[in-house]
Amino acid sequence: MIGRLSGILLEKNPPQVLVDCQGVGYEVDVPMSTFYNLPHTGEKVVLHIHYVVREDAHLLFGFGTASDRAVFRQLIKITGVGARMALSILSGMTVAELSQAVTLQEAGRLVKVPGIGKKTAERLLLELKGKLGADIGAGMGAARDDSQADVLNALLALGYSDKEALLATKGIPAGTGVSDGIKLALKALSKA
Repeated sequence: MIGRLSGILLEKNPPQVLVDCQGVGYEVDVPMSTFYNLPHTGEKVVLHIHYVVREDAHLLFGFGTASDRAVFRQLIKITGVGARMALSILSGMTVAELSQAVTLQEAGRLVKVPGIGKKTAERLLLELKGKLGADIGAGMGAARDDSQADVLNALLALGYSDKEALLATKGIPAGTGVSDGIKLALKALSKA
């Protein structure tokens, strides 16, 4: 089984890349989050690989980090979520954003990903609860308490992107009320 590829990046054609490993070129599908962090063509690249053998194809899925691959593997275990949909999810949001959506049980954030409907989003949240959500406490300070989650939801409702909302809520001191938190977040967003 192929678990890791290290070689020269020959081609970048989203969502696929071609990696030359000592004369053998491997076509690897990658999520856009990995694609954006790839080096220039002709440079050395290392990808963590998930190898799929089907009756009609052998497929390689590559990830910049082992944690991205682990989340991909969790996603494809869910009924109705195939490799393409899992790549789409990881292309539409980072692992941290997905973990936060699972922790806060926010189906609305998952529905924004192309190909994810309301029922699929709810199934994802249900099946990933306790598998991804626990990781968020250490990695993201934005969901420290309920009031910050409310501030984050308010910013998302106002039309700010997930990234903008997360960055704005990071600077809010713990224990700040919702209305004061929204004011602080909006002030931070106006400076950005």
